[in-house]
Amino acid sequence: MVYKQHGREYDIVVFGATGYSGTLTAEHIASKFPPELKWAIAGRSADKLQQLATRCKELAPTHISPAIEVCQLDDKDVSALARRTFAMIAAVGPYALYGEHAFKACAESGTYYVDCTPEVPWTLEMIKKYEATAKTTGACMFPQCAMESAPSDLLTWAVVTDVRSKLSSHTGDVVVDMHELQSMPSGGTVTTFLNLFDTYSLKFIGQALKPYALSPVPNEHMAPKGSFLSAITGQRTITGLGRLSTSATGPLNTAIVHRTWGLTKQEDSLNAEFYGPNFTYQEYMNTDSFFKGVLVHYSLIIGALFVLLPPFRALVRKAVFQPGEGPDKEKAKNEIIEFRAVAMPDTKSEGGKQVFGQLRFPGSMYYLTAALLGQAVRTLLEVDSGRLSGGIYTPACLGREYVDRLEQVGLSIKTEVQNIQDP
Repeated sequence: MVYKQHGREYDIVVFGATGYSGTLTAEHIASKFPPELKWAIAGRSADKLQQLATRCKELAPTHISPAIEVCQLDDKDVSALARRTFAMIAAVGPYALYGEHAFKACAESGTYYVDCTPEVPWTLEMIKKYEATAKTTGACMFPQCAMESAPSDLLTWAVVTDVRSKLSSHTGDVVVDMHELQSMPSGGTVTTFLNLFDTYSLKFIGQALKPYALSPVPNEHMAPKGSFLSAITGQRTITGLGRLSTSATGPLNTAIVHRTWGLTKQEDSLNAEFYGPNFTYQEYMNTDSFFKGVLVHYSLIIGALFVLLPPFRALVRKAVFQPGEGPDKEKAKNEIIEFRAVAMPDTKSEGGKQVFGQLRFPGSMYYLTAALLGQAVRTLLEVDSGRLSGGIYTPACLGREYVDRLEQVGLSIKTEVQNIQDP
C-alpha cells in the first residue's frame, strides 16, 4: 500500500529508541514494515543508536536502514526533529518528566504522535494544554496507545461494535477482565509509575482518575455499584467471565475507554460508533479462587499506601530493573497476554443476550507495546479516510483498519453473541 504524500524527510521517527520499549518498537518496524519506509531512530547516545541501527539492518537486510538522529531532551532539538517527520513514536519516559517536549513539538508542527505512557494525570495535563493546538495544526495524537490502554480500549470497541451490529442496540454495561498476564515490568515502567507521586499531588491524581475526567463531554451515567461484600473482598462474579478481583491497571484503562465514549459522542466522523447514553465500563482481573482474589485486593490497597512514602519508593527503585532494562527478551516471546470482555445491550434483548470478546497476543506486554505503537503509525501512514482531522484521540479511534493490521502481526480479537439467563 502507498504511504501518504506528506512532503517530510521521514515517515516515522522513533524517539527514545534505545530504551527497552523503544528498542523493541524499532525492531518491530524493521522486521514488519515495507522496505521503502523512510524512518529514523532518535536519542541522546550516538553509540547506542548505531548499535540499534545495525541490529535493524540484521533483521531486514534488504530494507532501508533507519537514519540516526542524535537529539537532546529539550524543546529546540525535539521541535526541529518533529518538523522533519510525518509521525513520531515517543518512547521517552517517565513522561511527566520528559514527555512534554515531544508532545508539544508534535502538536505545534502538525506531526502525528503515538506514545506508550500509562500516566493518566500527564495525559489529562497534555489534553488541557495542547488539544486546541493539535486541532488547529491537524496533528492526530494518541497517548496511552500501548499496554495501557490499547487492549482494553480496542476490545471494548470490538464488543460494542457487535452489540450495535448484531443486537441492534446501544451498549449498556461492559466489563473487561485482564485474564492472563505473565510479564514482569521493565525498569522504565516501574520508574514511570513511582514518579507520578513525585510529580503530581494526590488531589490532581484523584481528579485525573475520576470517571470521564478525560472525556471531552460529561457523562452522569455511572457504573453500577457492587455489593457490600464485593467492596470488602474485592470479589465479584460476572456471567461469561467468572470470578474477578481488583485490577491495578483498571483505572488507567478506564480513563481512555471513557475518553473514547466521549469522542464517539462529540466527533461527527465518529458518531456512527457512539457507544450509547447509558454506557458503563468496569475492569477487573481474573482470579481462580476466593482467597487469592482477596489477597490481590488487599495487596493492592496496602501497596498503594506504601507507595505514598518517598523512602519506600526509593527502596523499590533499587530493587527492580533500572530504566532501559527489562525482562529477558527471548523468554518474553513465550508469554501470553489475554483480555476478555462481556457487553450487555442497553435494551433488553429477546432471550437474554450479551457479546463476549477475547483479545489474545503471543508474547510479553513489551512485544505487544511494540506492535501497538508500530501498527498505529502504519495505519496513520496508509489510511486516508478523513476519519480523524486533528486532536487528541484514543486507540479505538483508529477503527477497523488498525485492528486488521494488528491481527496481521499476531494479535487476535474474537467476539461472539452469547445467550444468558435472566437474573
